[in-house]
Amino acid sequence: MKKRIAILGSTGSVGVQALEVIAQCPQDFEVEMLAARRNVDLLIAQARRHLPNAVVITDPAFYLTLKDALKPLPVKVFAGNRALEEALALPSVDIVLNAIVGIAGLLPTLAAIDAGKTIALANKETLVAAGELIRRRAIQKNVSIIPVDSEHSAIFQCLAGEPSPPEKVILTASGGPFLNTPLEKLPQVTKNEALRHPQWQMGSKITIDSATMMNKGFEVIEARWLFDLPPERIEVVVHPQSIVHSLVQFADGALKAQMGVPDMRLPIAYALSHPHRLPLALPRCNLAEAGALTFLPPDMHKFPCLQFAYDALGAGGVACCALNAANEAAVAAFLADRIPFVQIARIVEQCLARHTPAASPALEDYLAADTQARQMAEEWAAH
Repeated sequence: MKKRIAILGSTGSVGVQALEVIAQCPQDFEVEMLAARRNVDLLIAQARRHLPNAVVITDPAFYLTLKDALKPLPVKVFAGNRALEEALALPSVDIVLNAIVGIAGLLPTLAAIDAGKTIALANKETLVAAGELIRRRAIQKNVSIIPVDSEHSAIFQCLAGEPSPPEKVILTASGGPFLNTPLEKLPQVTKNEALRHPQWQMGSKITIDSATMMNKGFEVIEARWLFDLPPERIEVVVHPQSIVHSLVQFADGALKAQMGVPDMRLPIAYALSHPHRLPLALPRCNLAEAGALTFLPPDMHKFPCLQFAYDALGAGGVACCALNAANEAAVAAFLADRIPFVQIARIVEQCLARHTPAASPALEDYLAADTQARQMAEEWAAH
């Protein structure tokens, strides 16, 4: 039986690649719903090709454009965030792929959990900002969350069928575009340089997070909640070739690694088809051609955002939410040419140090922490 997929953030990098995977496997998947924020032209093109049951544009300003374009087709058209959350409860949806960028993905994740849907999670901010809440709610609703990030997918695959818990997990990091850039040169790096990732083709926000290594810090936080591990059992190593996507170490000292070419369509396909693997017409990894694989420890002094993530996990409460919000605002300021690259880490550090703690936070506490940190970051970016 075909799995019916709802793709949130269908016009983004992960959403587009997910549709490529689905197009390769029409006997296995059916596009049930597509949702995007404002890229209405691409959303129209996707709807015309895949003929979903429903499409949602969360920015209502584009509703009429979308509705008029799809009028001749048997596609229901909705607008707004509330409509998106309500559409996730449709009984025709089997899997929700959440590929929304940023904190905007949090409420749809909660809505999907409450609707009892299996979630393929590419929106890392959901777990970074409110991992404790998400994990608790998913357990209560008996909902499976399958990671789409290549690193967490690798760990998930390494743990498949293992009766023994991991001693620790090891996340690999490419090091980003500035791995070999001297620390004293970072204040002068440009936006174009920061957006030039050596291995992965991704959206602009996550590419900048890779350049600061905040992305790897976020992945540490995600791993804590996905695999129920304390921070001291989550390690990061820099692996510039991006062939080994992550590793798991067990009590006997054995290491299991998942390897492959750096292509997001692999973890996307695994998340959608789990527990099965599908034949995909994608590049294969030739180890003889790949050559030497190298590993080295991360430079926390040069890339302090990684340390900030560990610090936020240690602080608990809403600290990780504040970290995420401050980073989102700082990265947006950098992409808008309002601050230099090194200012991203400084803003995040200030916001993390000054956020208002909240013990045993509820949803409203996370939302308040997000607003506070975002406002502080905007103020510092304006100076």
